[in-house]
Amino acid sequence: MSIIRKTAFAAALAPVLILTPGSVSAETIFGAMAKAYQNNPDLNAVRAALRASDENVTIAKAGMRPQVSATLTGTSVGGYNYSETGFNNGAGFDYQTASGGLTITQQIFDGFQTLNNVRSAESGVLSNRENLRANEISILLAAAQAYSDVARDQQIVVIRKQNLQFLKEQLNAANARLQVGEGTRTDVSQAEAQLAGSEALLAAAIAQLKQSEATYVKIVGDMPSGIKQPAPASKSLPPSVDSAVAIGIREHPAVLSALHAVNAAGYEVKSAEGTLLPGVVLQGNVSRNWTNQESSFFDSNSDNDVGTVTAQVRIPIYQGGAEYGRIRQAKESLGEQRIQVDSARADVRQQVVSAYAQMEAAISAISAARKQLTAANLALDGVIEERNVGQKTTLDVLNAQQTVLEAKESLVGYQRNSVVASYSVLAASGKLTVITQGLDVAEYRSEEHYEAVKDAWFGLRTVDGR
Repeated sequence: MSIIRKTAFAAALAPVLILTPGSVSAETIFGAMAKAYQNNPDLNAVRAALRASDENVTIAKAGMRPQVSATLTGTSVGGYNYSETGFNNGAGFDYQTASGGLTITQQIFDGFQTLNNVRSAESGVLSNRENLRANEISILLAAAQAYSDVARDQQIVVIRKQNLQFLKEQLNAANARLQVGEGTRTDVSQAEAQLAGSEALLAAAIAQLKQSEATYVKIVGDMPSGIKQPAPASKSLPPSVDSAVAIGIREHPAVLSALHAVNAAGYEVKSAEGTLLPGVVLQGNVSRNWTNQESSFFDSNSDNDVGTVTAQVRIPIYQGGAEYGRIRQAKESLGEQRIQVDSARADVRQQVVSAYAQMEAAISAISAARKQLTAANLALDGVIEERNVGQKTTLDVLNAQQTVLEAKESLVGYQRNSVVASYSVLAASGKLTVITQGLDVAEYRSEEHYEAVKDAWFGLRTVDGR
């Protein structure tokens, strides 16, 4: 077998051999998703925002909790007394007064405003939890795509290096035939031109690989190591597009978040309507007054203690019309949230159908690309043999090799597309989660923070001690 024939045979086997060389710390697509779930700063920012929204429940509950305040006042008075004639009688005065008090105010009834505000805040927390789940799915999908992009680009670099080596062999062969009078200078020039173009393609592939690696680091938080061509998703993958749509409409966090937002908006309407109802407030006050001024009735300082309890019933009659505007505004917001549910379901349906179609197209394209590559390799082998007996030219060999190169890169691209599309189906149906994929990372439990703060009465430090 000639050197050129051996080179063509190696090129035919390339799709099997072009996986990135493994390393001791090889990373899988599941490992990449686990790292992104734990380290991605955008996802951690959403978690922090959810923890902040948990405090809305505590803030709303404050409306029915007692309010306690203390006051302390001190006054110093000095001057002279004048007679009716306006002349100073020489009698001066100088005394001090002080008072301290404690006031407790308790809302007894506020038209159910606080109750509905608490329920609205609780629904808002549930909505934000689903929003967090949607962001988690988005980050996991981004990690899977970044991993697949690096795997594809690494393989393309290897393919183009193999193509460069093949073209170098062709150039050497063309020079050898020229020296023995079996070839022409045109053959040599054609091989040189193809070789130069191959070097440019390799440089572009290396640049693209670096860009994909930078995206991987941004999403995953670590440099890619030992990346290999991943298999399409299979865990929890819906068996059909109809089942995927049904699951997505029922379970996707974007839909669930919108439903919880509807509940929150409904409670906002009730809270706004509560401003038209009476309110009852109970207030207790205890105070102590001190002074060194002598009383006109008693030959002693007029210190005294005062205690009062006040109950106030407030019946709103007309407040300028703002209360009615807020009620109408809240009802319109409720209508908007209901429409958002329909919009979320439509988005899920569109995403599922699109992702499923891309997955099926990629699978079909892989089968066709493999057939194309097999045929292109056989054609290249035949063209080389015919060129060796003078029936084909070097240009024919170069064209056949270009067909092989394109077939290899198409196959790698379709493989990447099938992986990304399969994980996109999982994401669109709401099934791309830590649990369903069995990722080796602790699931973030947002309810733990909520339970720790929902009934907190006081305290400056956050749950983690800040």
